[in-house]
Amino acid sequence: MAPVDAQFYWMSAKIPNDEFLLYAFDGVPADCSLAIEQVRRRAQASSEFTTRVRDDNRLTYPRWVPAAVVPEQVVHHDLADDSWDGCLAAVMGLADHQLDIRRITWRVHVFTPVLGIPGVSGPGSVVVVQIPHAVADGTRTSAMAAWLLGRADHVPEVHRLGAGFPPLRGAEAIRTHRQLVRDTREGLLAPGLGTRPLQQTNARPAGPRLLRTLVRDRSQLRGPTVTVGVLTALSTAISNSLGGEYDSLAAEVPMAKPGVREANNHFSSVTVGLYPKLDSTDRAERIAADLANGRRRLEHPATRSADRAFAAVPAALLRWGVSKFDPDVRPAQVAGNTVVSSVNRGAADLSFGGARVVFTTGYPVLSPLMGLTHGVHGIGGTVAISVHATASAFGGEGADIDDYVRLLDAAL
Repeated sequence: MAPVDAQFYWMSAKIPNDEFLLYAFDGVPADCSLAIEQVRRRAQASSEFTTRVRDDNRLTYPRWVPAAVVPEQVVHHDLADDSWDGCLAAVMGLADHQLDIRRITWRVHVFTPVLGIPGVSGPGSVVVVQIPHAVADGTRTSAMAAWLLGRADHVPEVHRLGAGFPPLRGAEAIRTHRQLVRDTREGLLAPGLGTRPLQQTNARPAGPRLLRTLVRDRSQLRGPTVTVGVLTALSTAISNSLGGEYDSLAAEVPMAKPGVREANNHFSSVTVGLYPKLDSTDRAERIAADLANGRRRLEHPATRSADRAFAAVPAALLRWGVSKFDPDVRPAQVAGNTVVSSVNRGAADLSFGGARVVFTTGYPVLSPLMGLTHGVHGIGGTVAISVHATASAFGGEGADIDDYVRLLDAAL
């Protein structure tokens, strides 16, 4: 297991980090058992789904070992409330059952029939793919889910990086970091945005987790890209939700790293200002510039050198470091006041039991310092904007996520 993936695995004991990818389909299978069996067969046909983790030596990194697909990995749930809201409530409950990747590394949850799915006139189906973060990042989970749901493209291969000689890797990381500092000082690269004060949205999650989803046609979203358009709208919604007195809001935006994928997790989070005091046109330009600057910094040689140095960290040292992490410590500054995970999941070519996909979404996990997260997920020409929060992100008892969603709906 690559060290960065092992870090996600060990950290999951302190902050649960399973990812849940939701796919909504227009219709119900004529034979649900057959549709479920088709998913199992596709999983069995790909090596990405036939592994588990062995972690039996504290001096070494965990290992991926072969494992058969078992029936419990694709399950049909009977809904007490078969409405769309009832389905979302059931999806929320899945987070209480994190996977132990020493047993299984993925699970598919099937909900059908479901009534009132956005964009679906009659009964529909919802399929949720659950994958722990150690197994995949947002881009990789999307490829894995697409394979299970009928896409012909195989999951891209991970080119495992050898540990290397730590002193040499460290020396190279120091050299390229100094180059990064020089390039920034000389104006060749824009500096990173730094940290921001904590806001209400950074309050420790308290109370029930809440999920909401807005669905849009791509043509309805303003901005040069979907990500920029949604971030521009989120700025208005969050600022108004907090009372409109904040001008230093920022979002953490996961961004794929360039180059060859050498671990299941091949991304970094970029801080993007939200600039609520600017008008929408100027705000969109600044947000687009922050994203572009973050991408250029990731393309600097210092990023790859740092990754290679991290890959050389001895397992015992990283395991010890993770054990010392205290999720109860609250810093004065944070990288962002919300998380916005934006992934294009490709063409609308997925199906379940003959029903076609209408949209897909996801709900980035909450953490002790992040009580409000957003997903932006496109498939075909449809984009879903999700909200994941607890009431504490909006002021505690009596606060209403639906008020926030109304603000976001209007801003979009």
